[in-house]
Amino acid sequence: MKTMIYHTTSNYLGAIMRFKSDLSNIKNLMFVLILFLFSCHDKLNLNPHSAISPDGITQNDIMALRQGMYNSVQNIPGRYAYISFDITGGFLQTSSGNAYDLINSTLSPLNSVITSSWSGYFKALYQVNNVLQILNDYGNLSEYKFIEGEALYFRAYIYSCLVIRWGDVPILKSNTLDLVSRDPVDKVWEFINEDIESAIDILGESTSYYYVSKNAALALKARVMLYENNLDEAKNIAEYLINDCGYKLDTFEKIFRKQQNNEVIFAFENRSEESSINISDLFYNYAHPNNGSWVYRPTSELMSLFTDGDLRKSISVTTIGGDVMINKYPSGQTGTDPVVISRLAEMYLISAEAQGRQSGINRLNELRRFRGLADIHPTTDIDFIAAILQERDKEFVAENFRYYDYVRTGNADKLGLLDYQQLYPVSGTELTLNPNLTQNPGY
Repeated sequence: MKTMIYHTTSNYLGAIMRFKSDLSNIKNLMFVLILFLFSCHDKLNLNPHSAISPDGITQNDIMALRQGMYNSVQNIPGRYAYISFDITGGFLQTSSGNAYDLINSTLSPLNSVITSSWSGYFKALYQVNNVLQILNDYGNLSEYKFIEGEALYFRAYIYSCLVIRWGDVPILKSNTLDLVSRDPVDKVWEFINEDIESAIDILGESTSYYYVSKNAALALKARVMLYENNLDEAKNIAEYLINDCGYKLDTFEKIFRKQQNNEVIFAFENRSEESSINISDLFYNYAHPNNGSWVYRPTSELMSLFTDGDLRKSISVTTIGGDVMINKYPSGQTGTDPVVISRLAEMYLISAEAQGRQSGINRLNELRRFRGLADIHPTTDIDFIAAILQERDKEFVAENFRYYDYVRTGNADKLGLLDYQQLYPVSGTELTLNPNLTQNPGY
């Protein structure tokens, strides 16, 4: 194996070779790609040496390649990537331990949540970079320009996920076989911002919130600006999406029960059981009508967070047969729930936090009223941030925010995190494969 990055990123298309005996009569690469979209990638043994070169793609294959990119970014990082900040955020536990035990066991270089997420994000990145390379090779194809915008959004999204977990990460503007090393955090954020700006310039209006749009890129930029403490820019973008783009706060039932709604800005659709990630199975028990393995259950702290008047309560958590469980992903073992990446409620809370207590309290209370709660009036800035965090806790249960919300606001101690646990450990497997990688301090 020549490099870590080749091991973790070049083998997505190589999986197609696993189907060789079944596809011996199929000559068209588009057909292969389409067939692959409806296959369960988790069951494949990926072989990096058999990857198909972008040179083999024709112009007729570009739309199928686009769907492959969506499928890759959605599925390859794996279901744990979508809830790891809930796992390490102190609101989940297993049958064999409490929340703090789960945090400590997860934040290990050899834990599967860590290793699968690191490799999964880079595998998805490989596919995104392939699309960008292919589009570049064909020159200025105006009819496919929007796909370039989607790819740039996905690359920015992937790197935003990487940097808030691991800090320094290798920046790959194109796929490589080099033994790469980690780039500094500030350079990673700079790269993310470049891609988001380019995506915003290219993308158009939304036709479906299951496809990337200019507004999806703006929502990602608002989040990035908040994370980088560029508060004026974060507020301005969030307010634009709140006031000028036709979105409205909507009910949790619509958002998380796959109903048409006015709040979602971008989400992965999860069209079928065979081609989707399955988060729900981790949260429901076997007594649930849709069944589940009940790997993670909410802590008593989370269950007590919701008051009876909170309209989010029944969709966020539930009790079946005396067992408590997360209720946002109702499909059970089928795994066909949409996975929301950005929605308007986040823009309300970004705007509130970015404006600060004096002005931001209005946006915070506006969201609270819509969710069935009374206004609050924090008297200090510290109390205001605490109120923001508590509202984000209730709004974004099992949506992958909590761990980093507390780390970025200087409240990691409230999760019981040690200083070194404010970054994830780099996968031990990748450290073995690539000596140019370094481990985060403390691990």
